Amino acid sequence: MIEFTKADGLWTVTLNNPQKANALTGAMLTELCEIAEAATEARALILTGAGKVFSAGADLDEARAGLATSDLWERLSGAVAALPCLTVAALNGTLAGGANGMVLACDIRIAVPQAKIFYPVMKLGFLPQPSDPVRMAVLIGPSRTRMILMAGQKITAQEAYGFGLVDRVVEPEQLMQTAHELVADSLAADPQIAAGIARMCR
Repeated sequence: MIEFTKADGLWTVTLNNPQKANALTGAMLTELCEIAEAATEARALILTGAGKVFSAGADLDEARAGLATSDLWERLSGAVAALPCLTVAALNGTLAGGANGMVLACDIRIAVPQAKIFYPVMKLGFLPQPSDPVRMAVLIGPSRTRMILMAGQKITAQEAYGFGLVDRVVEPEQLMQTAHELVADSLAADPQIAAGIARMCR
């Protein structure tokens, strides 16, 4: 359900459970945490999904059983945010719920035109993970963050681009090519220089 490859310093992580809209189970979150925590040796990381949805967020059955309030979400986003390399979220489709955390923690976000972004935790009776509203507000400001978290708005890819929530909108057939182009300079650079610039940018 999680595909992971590494080649020439590039780590690619793919959520691969398209039959369930890449909904995240506890086992999947644990595996993602372990990959992100080990990725300190990566020179770039791309996070994407299989199928037409990036992730529907938490698996609803597991969410009701306690996954919605698990510390795995913060562990994952914290590990991604702490990586010393360039991280790119390549959104192959809609991003929902707790899956926002790992995407917000990435350095760059690109999305296909069909993607929508929403985070309906309030409607479901849960609080968002603590770092998610903070990272979102840094990117798009407090009012737009409230539009998503409190007004329950679904944001289109183009709106997200206008907000600054995603950095580029590309056609599906160009998504991974664009992600590879974005990390190419970091992969070619002196790792210490790339890591130093990453620290300065954050």
